[in-house]
Amino acid sequence: MEDHIRKFREGGRGRELRSLEKLYNREGFTFAVIYGRRRVGKTSLINEFIRRDNKKAIQFTATENTNAVNLSNFSKSIFSVFPRPPSLGGLPSWEGAFDYIVEQAKEEKIILAIDEYPYLVKAYPPLSSEIQRYIDLTLQDIDIMLILCGSSMSFMENQVLGYESPLYGRRTAQYKIRPLDYYDSAEFFEGTSQEDKLLGYAVTGGIPLYLNIVSEGDTVAAGIEEAFFATDGFLFEEPYNLLKQELREPAVYNAIIGTIAGGSTKLNEIADKIKEDKSKVAKYISTLIDLGILEREVSMFAKNSRTGVYRIKDNMYRFWYRFVWDNIGLVESEHTHIYKEKVEPFIPDFMGHVFEDVCVQYLTRLNAKGRLPFTFDSIGRWWGGNPVTKKETEIDVVASSGNKMIVGECKWKSKETGVDVYRDLRNKAAMFADKDIYYFIFSKSGFTKELMDEAKADGRLTLAGLDDLFTL
Repeated sequence: MEDHIRKFREGGRGRELRSLEKLYNREGFTFAVIYGRRRVGKTSLINEFIRRDNKKAIQFTATENTNAVNLSNFSKSIFSVFPRPPSLGGLPSWEGAFDYIVEQAKEEKIILAIDEYPYLVKAYPPLSSEIQRYIDLTLQDIDIMLILCGSSMSFMENQVLGYESPLYGRRTAQYKIRPLDYYDSAEFFEGTSQEDKLLGYAVTGGIPLYLNIVSEGDTVAAGIEEAFFATDGFLFEEPYNLLKQELREPAVYNAIIGTIAGGSTKLNEIADKIKEDKSKVAKYISTLIDLGILEREVSMFAKNSRTGVYRIKDNMYRFWYRFVWDNIGLVESEHTHIYKEKVEPFIPDFMGHVFEDVCVQYLTRLNAKGRLPFTFDSIGRWWGGNPVTKKETEIDVVASSGNKMIVGECKWKSKETGVDVYRDLRNKAAMFADKDIYYFIFSKSGFTKELMDEAKADGRLTLAGLDDLFTL
């Protein structure tokens, strides 16, 4: 596992590590805020940053505990780096703890990294105000780097970074740590096929810990089976356990996610299915969106946002509610071959939507490198009534800027993609006759000779197979 962790550190989080190093090398006080959903790799990022060059650091992880217990544990973390005679006991207050740290920082540069900061404030609400006072009156002249980290996204955005927070405007840098995309996730599956790399990404949602776990199998399929479809598998109960940690009524949230996974995407449909008041469901959905589990998707160019639909944003949750939730009884009865019988035949259907997301990520990477016909400023999916064909139509990928547009079709099929797909895409895009359009076709299984010849002759058509997605 250590090799995979090294790849994660050097690959997917390289930008954040370089930025933290640059911040650390400044003279005087600096303050970084790091936040993101659970398991996304925030603590590993901090640990790796501190480990490099063996930096002097006080590291403390808060727990859901009383203020007295947290202060006692914080004192122990300080004394593990800067000892003092045991006869003096612990530090009597947060003010005393910060005074002690400031004294040590006068001698050498140190890092103070507090993880799960929301737990501290929950137990002792004045803490942010006390830290703000230290920053304004004392720390500005001290060579110290403060890091506050948290998994509660709403807390960190509102009560640390938000305008109403005592700490507003004090931070030097902020880092919202997101899951890895398909490209960085692939580093965990070296030596496997491109298809398996995307499957590994699809079931883990790009969460480094989950990527490590699934990649430990002899094959990606074996890793999935061991992680999800065994009672001792790490991911067998993971989504529900995370809901219980984060939320007061996990059963209702569980029902909402399961209903969306089953195909209900509108608020009325979801509320009807779970027999709950629509306003209550809307509030719960909003919380799940804040947690990064759900998202509300609106068709590109839609003038009415009410046409949006809800979907599961986190692919690990999407996989779990699609395949594990309905088969819990079989797993608990130790039924063999669950993956082969209940999952594998339906993987192509599951991967179809993930592949669309992957293609969006690919185009976004090319866009950042200036390797597209134009630089787009918005990208998404389009669906609705086609005034040309008089039919309901979907376009997998649409990217635009001004009068220029990219339209794309994503095919996760076992056969080569043919010229008929290109003709169909052109027919769909005919409604945008006033646009300057470029066409992209993505295919898992390659392309027919006829379509490749078409692409050679047509400068507005680009074909991208799996190998192309990993050649950036």
